[in-house]
Amino acid sequence: MTVVNTVIEPLLEVFDEDLEDLCDAAESAILDGGGFGWLRPPPRAVLGRYFRGVIMVPERHLFVGRLDGRIAASVQLQEPPRNNEAQAHAALLTTLFVAPWARGHGISRRLVQSVEELATELGYLMLNLDLRSTQTAAIQIYEAQGFTRWGTNPAYALVDGKFVEGHYYSKQLRELPKTKKSRNRNKPAK
Repeated sequence: MTVVNTVIEPLLEVFDEDLEDLCDAAESAILDGGGFGWLRPPPRAVLGRYFRGVIMVPERHLFVGRLDGRIAASVQLQEPPRNNEAQAHAALLTTLFVAPWARGHGISRRLVQSVEELATELGYLMLNLDLRSTQTAAIQIYEAQGFTRWGTNPAYALVDGKFVEGHYYSKQLRELPKTKKSRNRNKPAK
């Protein structure tokens, strides 16, 4: 049995070698049907700009999974927009993918855990995600890690001229904070 070294880490800066690995892994995942929204790999320059742009957005946190030093997987934590006070309690786990050649080493599970840990550390109460119903391996990982499916959209995606269902999941990361009750609650108004 060959022992492989896997590492999960935030990617705060994209160096050229890492960018090549990230684009290779993304292209492989997209071609295998596990892409994060793309049905066919875009030109390499588009993928490169996409990943370089992700790390520039303060509300996005990019994590990568490395297999023997090479980037083989990625996921993002997306914080809610600052103008959305009503949903400021919930972050989004998005764009998870693992290259087919790197699957079976627990990278997906550990990427999801890293996103959960950061979301909790940042104070979020909920973590949400959505994905196509055809991504059965990802669905199994999310459900095994305690995410609850709360809805299905029958026309979530359009693939090869046909609608594909999409599922919506949530996971409560911590309890609601206790609020102080007003002492004047029962006093009549003057």
